[in-house]
This record gives sequence, structure tokens and C-alpha cells, in this order.
Amino acid sequence: MYIASFSNPFVFLQLTTLFHANYHSPTHICSSKATVLYFSLLQQPSLLTQKDETIAIYLSILLICHQLNSRKNLIFRNWILPFSIAFQTNHYCCCFIFSVHSGICQMASVPFLLVVFLLFAGEMVAVMEEKELLGLFEVMDALVDDPDWAQSHPQPCTDTPWPGVECEVSSDYPPIFHVTKIHIGPEILSPPCKSSAHLSQSLLKLSYLKTFSIFNCFVASPVTLPTTLFGPFSSLEHLALQSNPSLHGTIPPSLGHVTNLRVLSLSQNSLQGNIPKQIGNLASLEQLDLSYNNLSGEIPKEIGGLKSMTILDLSWNQIEGNLPYSVGELQLLQKMDLSSNRISGKIPPELGKLKRLVLLDLSHNFIGGPVPETFSSLENLEYFLIDDNPIKAGVPPFIGNLWKLKSVSLSGCGLVGSIPNSLSSLENLTALSLDNNSLNGSVPPNLGFLPNLDQLNISHNKLNGILELPDEFIGKLGKRLDVRGNSDLCISDVTNKKNLSSYLEIPSCRNDKSLTEGPPEDPAGILKPSWIKSNMSSSSSRMDLILILFNLVFSFILIFLNLIL
Repeated sequence: MYIASFSNPFVFLQLTTLFHANYHSPTHICSSKATVLYFSLLQQPSLLTQKDETIAIYLSILLICHQLNSRKNLIFRNWILPFSIAFQTNHYCCCFIFSVHSGICQMASVPFLLVVFLLFAGEMVAVMEEKELLGLFEVMDALVDDPDWAQSHPQPCTDTPWPGVECEVSSDYPPIFHVTKIHIGPEILSPPCKSSAHLSQSLLKLSYLKTFSIFNCFVASPVTLPTTLFGPFSSLEHLALQSNPSLHGTIPPSLGHVTNLRVLSLSQNSLQGNIPKQIGNLASLEQLDLSYNNLSGEIPKEIGGLKSMTILDLSWNQIEGNLPYSVGELQLLQKMDLSSNRISGKIPPELGKLKRLVLLDLSHNFIGGPVPETFSSLENLEYFLIDDNPIKAGVPPFIGNLWKLKSVSLSGCGLVGSIPNSLSSLENLTALSLDNNSLNGSVPPNLGFLPNLDQLNISHNKLNGILELPDEFIGKLGKRLDVRGNSDLCISDVTNKKNLSSYLEIPSCRNDKSLTEGPPEDPAGILKPSWIKSNMSSSSSRMDLILILFNLVFSFILIFLNLIL
């Protein structure tokens, strides 16, 4: 088997045509046609720019000629020319595979074949354009505290790599290395970011950059996002600038022109201002995370244009106004976290269209109720968190139909009415928080039979009656069961539950006869109805008053008679 490697498919096609045309008479391969082919290729520098490739072609011809001359009596009745095109590092490597029928042709000498194989196996070395390489050096010089970084990594894509830089080979001819990723994060300890780290305009020279991620680098000197920095990045797909307390200013509208963006994460910074409406132009965007900043204003209605969105996180900002109905157009959305903002108004019924939604967190806002009935269609919802909002309505009864729910938090929502029994059907539920509301009625005992429920908080409500949760459930949850602050809720006065009263911090029902024993029995008719007792009591009081007056009058008469006599 003889293998010759070429990076130009045109050369491969010409040689294949020549060999196939002469496969009945292999000696013709060593004729003038081979010489003509060889010299014609040398005359076309656009096809052969590497000297090694011309040598490989010439040696492939010599190899066949050597084999033929060494065995003049050979008959090549089964000359086979299979071939394959292997893609290695994104460029052509066309391999000729010459197979000669076993037993008919004797192999050439081993040293000769070894030399030929080593020559043929060599691939064309890809290089990096000088402008792009200098741009990378300038970007790194603006970020890391290592003035000798360029000298330490003169060939960052090949011989002197750095863990935060990744490259890819182009499909061009000749192949060229391009920087496709720059990452600085906590897992890369050396060199650290410099105190004056900033974003260099030389990023514009890295036009093939796909991923740019900087974590905890801008911590001292103020840094802003230049308005002209990201517009030309036609290849940028992943932009993550996270945990940079010195990164402030506004989000440039030019980010809306980076149409290939799939991930945009600017969380845990100090960004201010509004969310630009141009964000809605990013039709390929799958993840948008702007959490933990100081963003203000309203959520732009253009956000409904992000048809590929799966994760939306705008939590921990100062966003205000109503939640736009256009959010309901994000049909692929799986996670939406808008917690800890100043969003007001009511929940748009259009959110019920988000069939793939797994997590919905609207907690710590100023959203009013009730929760729309359309939420009953959120069949994939697992986490429903809406605590600390002025909902001021009842617990939505349809929640019991969302059987995938794992965590429900409606704390501090001003809820009224009773706890619906339908919650007892949520077998996947692990946490239920209904504390700090105005719920009344009894606690559904079946909640204690939910197999996965591990946290139940119904404290500080107006619940009443006897707490009839199973002892096993109470023991399993321990302090994760909170029923405090319900003045009319008590636990049964049974010997094995006496300790639970102090443990749960609710009274025992033994001091409340109306809850445990009802009216006292009166088999002998000794006890009288309350109205009789009341009348008897009032009659006795009048008699006492008459006697007192009689005594006073009698005493006065006696004194008067003594004075006269």
C-alpha cells in the first residue's frame, strides 16, 4: 500500500484521471505523460505553492516506476485504485491508496518505502496572518499582567499555546489559522488580569472570533463597552462578560447587529440604563443573561423577536413597568427569571403559551393578581416562584393539575381563602411555601402523604382547626415544617403528640374544649341551658339589691324613733 498526501484536490483529480486512463497498462504511468503532468503542475504556482507537494507528486511517480522496473515480468491483472478524501483540521488531505493483488506484486525495499511514506505523510503547515496575530497580542496585552506574553506565545495556535486561546484552521488554500476563542476565567490562574485591564480596540482585528468570555477581570479601573466594538463581529457567537464590578455604563445598541450571537451574558456587573430595543434583532440568540446589574426602564416589547430564546434572566435589576405581552412569543423558552425588580401590573395571559417553560420566577416585584387561568397549560413547569407580590387572590386551583411541579412559592402574596386540596396530587412536589398570607381553614392532611415533599412552610396565616399531618411526615421534615403564627391552629392532645406542641410552636388542643370535646355532656339534666343561668343570675342580683335597700330603710326608721323618744 502506497500513500501520498496532497492538500490540493485539483492535483488529486488530475493524477486520478491519469492513473485510471492507463490502469490496463501501468507502464504508461512512467511514460512521458507522467513527465508532462509533473512539469505542467510546476508551471501552475496557484495549484502548487509548496515545494513539498511537488516532491510528493514526483516521488509517487518514481515509486510506481521503481516497482515496475524491478519486476519486468509482473502482470497487473487486478490493478485497484480506491481513494478517499480525509478532512483533517478543516483542510483537504487527499490520499492515494494503491493496492496491488497479493501474490502478484512483490513490495519494494523497506527503506525505500519508509522514506517515501515519511515524505508523503507530511502535511502542509498552516500559518497565521500577521495582522490577526498582532491583534491578538494587543488584546492580551490590554488584559493580562504579563508584558512578555507575546514573546512567551509567539505561535499561540501551534507550538506555544495558551489555555485561554483556541484556534481553527480555515478551509482556504493555503490553510490559515484563525483565533476563534479568547477566555479569561478563574480556572486560568496565570497570568492574572492587570489592574488597568480594559477592552482593546484590536478586537476588531480578530474577525473570526466566535467566543469571547472574560470573568472577574475588570475589578479596579472603570471599563465601558465601546459602541463600535462589537458591530463588525460577524462570527461572534458567544459573548460573556461576567463578574466584573468595574464594568459600567450602558449596553451598546450595536450589540443588536451581531446577528450570529447565540449566548449573551453580561451578568454581575455594574451596567446601567435601559435594555436596548435592538436586542430584539438577535434572531439566533438562545441565552440572554443580564442579571445582577443596575439596569432600569421597561423590558422592550421587541424582545418578542428572540424566537430562538431558551433562557431569559433579567433578575436583580431595577427594571420597572409592565411585563410585555410579546414575551408570550418566545415559544422555545425554558427558563424565565425576572425576580427582584420593580415590575408592576398584571401577569399577561400570553405567558400561558410558553409550553416548554420549566422555571418561572417573578418573585419580589409589584405584580398584581390573580394568576391567569392560561397558566394551566404550562404542563412542563417545575418551578413556580411568585412570592412577595401583591397578588391578593386565592391559591390558583389549577396548580394541582401541573403535575411536574417540584417547587411552588407563593409567600407574602396576600393570598386569601383556603389551601386547595388539589395540591395533594402533586407527587413530584419537593417544596411548598405559602407563608405570610391570610389563608384560613384547615391544613389538608393529604399534604403529609406527598412522597417527595421535603419542605412545607404555612406559617403566619389564619389557619385553624387541628393539625392532622401524619407523625412520620412531621418527623421527616423536622424544622423544614413551619406552622407557626396560626393562632387558631393546634395539635391534638394525645400522649404521643404532647412533645410536638412545643416542637412545632403551636398550642395543644387540650385547653380548647370547643375544638376537641364539644359541649359537655349533661345526662342527669343537672346543667341548665345558658339562658336559664343568665336569668337566674339576674334574679339573684335583684333580690340582693332589695334586701340591701330594706336594711337601709329599717335602720333609718330605728334611728328616727330613737331621736323622737
